[in-house]
Amino acid sequence: MPRRSQQDVPENLRKELVGLLTNFESLLATKNLRAEVQALVPAYHLLRDLGCSLIPRNLASSARQRILYYLQKYPSTVIPGEELMVVAGIGEWARRVRELRVEFGWSIVSGVTAKEMFAEGEFPAEGIQANDLGPDDYILTDIKQDRDAAHRWHVANEIRREGLSIRDSILKHFRRNVGKPVTGEELRYVAGDRQEWPRRIRELRTEFGWPIATKNTGRPDLPVGVYVLESDRQTPSHDRSIPDPVRCAVLERDKYRCTHCGWHHGKWNRSDPRHLELHHKTHHARGGANTEDNLETVCTVCHDDIHRKEHK
Repeated sequence: MPRRSQQDVPENLRKELVGLLTNFESLLATKNLRAEVQALVPAYHLLRDLGCSLIPRNLASSARQRILYYLQKYPSTVIPGEELMVVAGIGEWARRVRELRVEFGWSIVSGVTAKEMFAEGEFPAEGIQANDLGPDDYILTDIKQDRDAAHRWHVANEIRREGLSIRDSILKHFRRNVGKPVTGEELRYVAGDRQEWPRRIRELRTEFGWPIATKNTGRPDLPVGVYVLESDRQTPSHDRSIPDPVRCAVLERDKYRCTHCGWHHGKWNRSDPRHLELHHKTHHARGGANTEDNLETVCTVCHDDIHRKEHK
């Protein structure tokens, strides 16, 4: 059974480590490889003890708690895995990161996922060059714990095993979680860790009309790295060709509220799961352009009412 790191006073551990390394100088002259290796074993353990002792036991007693404490101390900051390895004090630190994400609902984004989202313009984290991140970089993007995460990851695992296409797998996961924030890490997992998963989400939104929103596409209230299927219905086909930059500009101009009834996302609830859409004042089918002047923000209830009155 592997040795568990022991927490102690950091200065005591430092002095002991210095002593061991000082004595190691004489061993190097012997050219006795096994003796050299055996002498480094306690030094190796002491270094891990020192790393995990940097965070006092009363603040975090386990490797998982130390990793979380460190990420929470530096939210929205790129943290290399090597730093998490130091504070964890164990070799299986990466598994603890996954547990924090999957079992405990902390929004920890890996460098791989962030880079793939960035390629589709879905990772607008201020001050972070997502395209430069490595696979062992991590970011805590939201300081709030998601209590439903474990259930969603269970659903994701079921869907992943069904052998559907990437697009169909992602859509099925969204439709099982309507109105709930879903992380990019979940969707990447559902997609079988295929790199094109963010592109398939964009296709679902722009080509198939599913109201999938992110911080960068009309929901500034959402954390970075999170998606929401706002309702289980597709946008009318004539509204699917609106470019995302135009869509965002109209929503911002209208203060993310329905221009007819004033509804906004802060009023969302499960008994009234409406969302915001854009309406062409001059219909697209009649030559109306996808411009800010020809578009207005409406909730789905008002949008349906507008079209119902037009067809009477």
